[in-house]
Amino acid sequence: MGMTLLNNPLMNKGTAYTEAERDALGLRGLLPPRVFPIERQVERVLMNFRKKTTDLEKYIFLTMLQQRNETLFYRILLDNMEEMMPIIYTPTVGQACLEFGSIFQRPRGLYITANDRGRIREVLRHWPCPGVRLIVVTDGERILGLGDLGAYGMGIPIGKLSLYTACAGVHPYYCLPIVLDVGTNNATLRGDPFYIGLDRDRMRGAEYDALTTEFLEATQEVFPGVLVQFEDFGNENAFHLLGHWRDKICTFNDDIQGTAAVAVAGLLAAMRLTGGESHGQRVLFMGAGEAGLGIAGLFVEHLTRMGLPLDEARRSCWFMDSKGLLVASRKADLVAHKQPYAHEADFVRDLPSAIREIKPTALIGVCGTGGVFTPEVISLMAEINKRPVIFALSNPTSRAECTAEAAIVGSEGRAIFASGSPMPPVEFGGRHIVTGQGNNVYIFPGVGLGTLAFQARHVTDEMFLAAAETLAGMVTDEELAEGRVYPRLHRIRDVSLQIAKAVAGEAFRAGLAEEPLPDDLEATIRERMFHPQYTEYAV
Repeated sequence: MGMTLLNNPLMNKGTAYTEAERDALGLRGLLPPRVFPIERQVERVLMNFRKKTTDLEKYIFLTMLQQRNETLFYRILLDNMEEMMPIIYTPTVGQACLEFGSIFQRPRGLYITANDRGRIREVLRHWPCPGVRLIVVTDGERILGLGDLGAYGMGIPIGKLSLYTACAGVHPYYCLPIVLDVGTNNATLRGDPFYIGLDRDRMRGAEYDALTTEFLEATQEVFPGVLVQFEDFGNENAFHLLGHWRDKICTFNDDIQGTAAVAVAGLLAAMRLTGGESHGQRVLFMGAGEAGLGIAGLFVEHLTRMGLPLDEARRSCWFMDSKGLLVASRKADLVAHKQPYAHEADFVRDLPSAIREIKPTALIGVCGTGGVFTPEVISLMAEINKRPVIFALSNPTSRAECTAEAAIVGSEGRAIFASGSPMPPVEFGGRHIVTGQGNNVYIFPGVGLGTLAFQARHVTDEMFLAAAETLAGMVTDEELAEGRVYPRLHRIRDVSLQIAKAVAGEAFRAGLAEEPLPDDLEATIRERMFHPQYTEYAV
């Protein structure tokens, strides 16, 4: 009994077990004699955490803590969110994924491989917690801005689910990270002696479709009604999987829909500074992948809700892809999901020319090419707009389209800036400017919580729009004055709660909730949130 408790990270309290608990639970002698309350344990962990000299060492330290004592791990995250977020997620998680094989110590989650065809249900049943309600899954093809990392992508589902618990109070018992190891085309990885995945080319076509179909059908059989979040799939598979499954199971794609909501929220908040209206915006996207197209789709949804005809709403969004500006003359050569944004204009190949042609009010970077927002680009945006909106959303920091400092200095302090990873404050013109982090952590935990709280059958675009509008409305005037278009991270639990309330409300309005509408929606959700405090065992 005693060692079983100590080896179960969901139940382990370490040195916090009381004298009575040690006697009743068979722990006497298995622990040092002194009892330490969780507050003192936190002090010890933080002391050792802050002694680490690199962010990757800090990541490994927190990973090992999570594997032995989840309550303590989440208590530290929740109480020190601004310090811990860059370590457990972007930007450090990118480096951790790159080195996942060399830092691998103990498995977490499930690895379902191309060799498991025909027995995926059996593999899922190997998971020790039968009540799983939330799966985050990746096939590792497009990890952040780093590309195909194959099985090394497991760091992403682990990190996302940690944020679900820390930021929205989804109990870790219900969470399952999964990698679909379908091979990798990354020759460097396949030559890595520590690579943990299959040594084969990446599965494609009908074979890939058959595996993912078996997997998704199996999740619903083994864990009925489970919410499946797609994460960091390649563009083609991401759009295909979402389009095929969104009306069949409870699912969403965070890179398409979560990124869309957080970016739209940033745009709506920025308008409180620019004084503009939604229908007067011209948004130019650098990058026409799942993130950019997802943002445009949700912004178009917002504009049509405001009364704009669909075609006019779409003309508010312009795209640059690897070949140049999306224009009508290119439409025949474009994949289907790009075609609605190929408008009448002269074709140009470079970003400065596109800015001169389109005269955008906002520039959003989602291309994963570091530094593509050059001084010329920033200067042009500042010439066109009194308060240019510039979002460099690619992760990790090395892939950001520009830095906060470049945007602020290059616009003479006038830019409204947000980035995907945290960036340091900027001193300019006697001002201390703290820019926003447009991280999906502001959206997906609350969306997931609101979906799970009343067992919604599907996740809809209306839910993500409600999440975006709620987030934008939670940015205070004080935060806007500092330069932020997102709330401070220490408010993330309340942000997630309010988003969950808005999402659940949409679920009830659409008739998608399996439970009856409670008298007090917010209080009911709050009661169901996990709080990292030790269980007192009856002895």
